[in-house]
Amino acid sequence: MWEQVRSNQIRSAILVVGMGLLLLLIGYLLGLYFFGSGIGGLIIAVIVWAVMSLVGFFRGDNILLALSRARKISRDDHPRLYNVVEEMKIASGLEKMPDIYIIDDPALNAFATGRDPNRAAIAITSGLLQKLNRDELQGVIGHEMAHIKNRDVLLMAITAVLLGTIVILAWYGTRILFFGGMAGNRRSSSSGGGSGQIIILVVAIVFMILAPIAAQFIYLAVSRKREYLADASSALYTRYPEGLASALEKLAASNSQLKSANKATAPMYIINPFRKKGMSASDLTSTHPPISERIRILRSMAGGASFADYDQAYRQVHRTGRQIVPASAMATGAAVGLRTAGPEAAEKEPDEIQRARETSDLLWRRSGYKTITCDCGAKLRVPPKFKASSIRCPHCGRINQA
Repeated sequence: MWEQVRSNQIRSAILVVGMGLLLLLIGYLLGLYFFGSGIGGLIIAVIVWAVMSLVGFFRGDNILLALSRARKISRDDHPRLYNVVEEMKIASGLEKMPDIYIIDDPALNAFATGRDPNRAAIAITSGLLQKLNRDELQGVIGHEMAHIKNRDVLLMAITAVLLGTIVILAWYGTRILFFGGMAGNRRSSSSGGGSGQIIILVVAIVFMILAPIAAQFIYLAVSRKREYLADASSALYTRYPEGLASALEKLAASNSQLKSANKATAPMYIINPFRKKGMSASDLTSTHPPISERIRILRSMAGGASFADYDQAYRQVHRTGRQIVPASAMATGAAVGLRTAGPEAAEKEPDEIQRARETSDLLWRRSGYKTITCDCGAKLRVPPKFKASSIRCPHCGRINQA
């Protein structure tokens, strides 16, 4: 997939330049209005552009994980999830195991972030961990692992930080110009010569309203194709396209919005975190291809799990000759057969209730709570600031040592 890696590097540079130009225009208009010269505004905008680009490159992953309120976990916290990520890491050929994070949210979603494959992280919601079985979880983790291998994560981390900067500057800029400019214009008009200021004010406000929209469209321009390629890679890593297809069905059936998501981070997730059931019209401007279409492509891979099989399924669903997988990937990829569902016996695979308890225990532990199991079988959650030496069981009345 070297073509995709190179393409992402070129797109990263184009996006940084494109969004930087929007920042320069905002700075120029603000400088023109407040300083009477656009040069001062341009200097400030260049500084902001440089600082935020560096922040996006070196700290973008930390910022996105913090905004998502994700918590890092280890193998001991959730062995089943850790094993699945380890399996997909080996299948993808990555040298380093990505860090694993949990987002305490009932919505079903996941994303990957990082500067490069050696500094990467995968974050999934607690809702996803509860609802998906092992095969489905493998499909989702394989999809996110592909974003790391294809270096999509750097591209989206940088653009998310820059887009957030543009949105914040435009939001505050319009309000300063609108509310602060009204009083200033009244004073200018009373002394004459205020028409030029009014024109600058109107142009600046219009541009700052349109700038975040333009930045969003730049962002969307690189988001859709990478989702197809990540789906194709997941099918290859797992050799079981039905796993990801079934997971996407469950994600599509849930209309819960991810509380920690925003417009800047939305394209990172495996599905649109703002999608609501019945809103098919939003597919036109969505950060992702329609879920139903992605499912149909995966389930059309009857011949095998290679990139060539995915590309053939894509053409079959779209009824087009357009190629979605880079030629180099299909040329070097050997035929890969499909496998059957997970080999685990039914009694070894935790059901949804067991997965919910497993996830709940993890979240309690990560919040610093201590678990005490009473003789009657009840589990007592002791908060980290609890000072008493004993605690009474509310079910049987026994006194347990805290």
